[in-house]
Amino acid sequence: MRQDLFEHIIEAPKGVTFKLDGSLIEVQGPKGINKRDLRFPHVSLKLESNILTIIGKKITRKHKKVINTFKSHIINLIKGVTDGYEYQLKVCSSHFPMSVSVKDNQVIVKNYLGGKIPIISKIRSNVNVKINGDLIFVTGIDKESVGQTAANIEKSTIARKKDRRKFQDGCYIINKAGIPI
Repeated sequence: MRQDLFEHIIEAPKGVTFKLDGSLIEVQGPKGINKRDLRFPHVSLKLESNILTIIGKKITRKHKKVINTFKSHIINLIKGVTDGYEYQLKVCSSHFPMSVSVKDNQVIVKNYLGGKIPIISKIRSNVNVKINGDLIFVTGIDKESVGQTAANIEKSTIARKKDRRKFQDGCYIINKAGIPI
């Protein structure tokens, strides 16, 4: 390793392959394909026989941080195509009985705090939403899309202009990828 270079090596696990097109990294595994564009000045990616190397041509603290961020993104891509991600939300309704359903690419919450207008949350692409009783399961291979979909559902059912200690109705994230909150 040269004195003015900083690099990190990531080897693909069994069953996972990398494909590199400029700064676009594509990770293919048993659950599907994840893509991410990793671009930053003086930081490059190199692929040789399923071993990915992140190279920083400058050795400043900022470039080290970017390289470690790229490493984390690639590890998340690998985990997504091997294990996948799952968020669980719980539907809590003490004042008014809510009904939650999935239609097309939307989660529809009816009768939230007695409202007549249904609340609609969008489901991002490549994300599956299933409802089982009072639990909502959000699954997919892209960590950001799964997390954003769960956050959209949770945020759409926030009680505004009400006392949150009393009106605790809504959909709340209770579990992120097997880690209870």
